[in-house]
Amino acid sequence: MANPKGQTKKISKEAEKVVGETVEAVPEKAEEVSAEVEAPSTPLEEVLGQAERAYAAFMDAQRQVASAYRANEQQIAKAYKRAEQHAENAYDEAVREAMRARDESVTAALKARDDAISQAERAFKKTKDQAEKECEGRVEEAKKRREEALAGAWQLREETVVQAWNIYAKLSR
Repeated sequence: MANPKGQTKKISKEAEKVVGETVEAVPEKAEEVSAEVEAPSTPLEEVLGQAERAYAAFMDAQRQVASAYRANEQQIAKAYKRAEQHAENAYDEAVREAMRARDESVTAALKARDDAISQAERAFKKTKDQAEKECEGRVEEAKKRREEALAGAWQLREETVVQAWNIYAKLSR
C-alpha cells in the first residue's frame, strides 16, 4: 500500500509544476484574448475567442485544483500531527499507568515482606519462649528427682548407719 503522505506530496508537486507553467502563460493568453474579444468580426474570430475563454477557464480551474490539492495536503499534515500527538499522549498515559502499577506492586510486596518477617519473628519468639519454659520445667523436674534421689540415698545411708550401729551394738554385748 502506498504512503498517502508521499502520494499527496507527489500530487502537490505535480500540481505546482502545472500551475507554475500555466500561470506564466496566462498573462500572455489573457492579453491575446482581450485584444481579440474586443473586436469579434468573423465567425472564426468568435470561435477562437470562445476557445481562448474556455482555455482561460480551464487554466483557472487547474489553479483551483492545485489550490485544493495544497489545502488537502495541509489538512492531511494537520491530521497526521493530531494523530501523532494523540499517540504520544496515549503512550505517556500508558507509561504513567505502568509506573503507578509497578509502584503499587512494589509497595504491596514490601508490606507483605514486612508482615512475613514480623510473623516469623513472633513465631520464633513464641517457640523460643515455649522451649525455655519446657527446658525450665525439665530442669525443675530433674532437680526434684535429684533431690528426691539424694534424700532417698541419705535416708538409706541413715538407715544403713543405724543398722550398722545396731549390729555392732549387738556384737559388742
